[in-house]
Amino acid sequence: MLKFALIGAGRIGKMHSEIINSNPETELKFVYDLNREIAINVASLSKAEVVNNPEEAINSNTTDAVLIASATPTHIEFIKMAANAGKPVLCEKPIDLDIIKVNKCREELKGIKSQIQIGFNRRFDLSHSKAQQARLKKEIGELEMIIITSRDPAAPGLDYLKACGGFFRDTTIHDFDLSRFILGEDPIVEVSAFGENLFDANVKTAEDFDTAMFILKSKSGVLIHINNSRRAVYGYDQRVEVFGSKGMVISNNQTPNSTERYTSSTTSSKDPIHFFFIERYQQAYKDQLNSFIEIINSNSKPKVTFEDGRKALIIANAAYESYENKKIVEINYE
Repeated sequence: MLKFALIGAGRIGKMHSEIINSNPETELKFVYDLNREIAINVASLSKAEVVNNPEEAINSNTTDAVLIASATPTHIEFIKMAANAGKPVLCEKPIDLDIIKVNKCREELKGIKSQIQIGFNRRFDLSHSKAQQARLKKEIGELEMIIITSRDPAAPGLDYLKACGGFFRDTTIHDFDLSRFILGEDPIVEVSAFGENLFDANVKTAEDFDTAMFILKSKSGVLIHINNSRRAVYGYDQRVEVFGSKGMVISNNQTPNSTERYTSSTTSSKDPIHFFFIERYQQAYKDQLNSFIEIINSNSKPKVTFEDGRKALIIANAAYESYENKKIVEINYE
């Protein structure tokens, strides 16, 4: 059984702790958070021990793997700490907010054999994965277009908005990575980004966006359209359309059940779609952990690597450059 140290016990950290506790192959051994009360609350859900500093949890001989769910600006620090201790790492996205730190870390870790997986959980969603496989197997012919709709029911609170690094790096980064996942070896080379604050006061105070749209282009000429909103009143809207020369495949929204109702006043009425991202991607988070367990046990390469995290951040940074300068930006991954 793999024993985990959890670094960060907020909303995402708590969710990861529950998944670790429910998996028969894993055990939560240590919990660390700057807020000790939160750490105690998460640790109380299992037999985990609350520690006073991250080094104690990461460097313990008892720890087999480290899951990082702390504040984003601390990710690189903890990745390096775990890698230098020889521990496999599953780190929440984004990899960090500062590309200079990320690039420096990449150089520092070149001589260290450590398995580092970045938490782009949407790659492990069954529907998204099947769409990607249909593209790779050319079931839709030659890929021509990808359309990603990703809309949240509401914006997060002001404190989160001020610390998250902005909409493109915190939220759209999932969509940038999902685009890369579907494209495979065909890199994204251009981005054009638009962002507006149309309705949310907290978002405006944080000088962020509540509505955004992007056009990206791959090296082969595939066009990708991404649209984001922080006010989907009908639920957590997650749709992916992959279009090719011989057809298309759609990864659609999910509802708690597939029941449809037909009455004198409505046609094909369905239950609402999932309202919260943890509900929508619950199984994907579980499968992400299963994949991490598999690569540890087989001593193989993670399915979502450090480099995947770095490249998604580079695209997000290029999107901000596009927005600020009102132009199409060519993406440099060096």
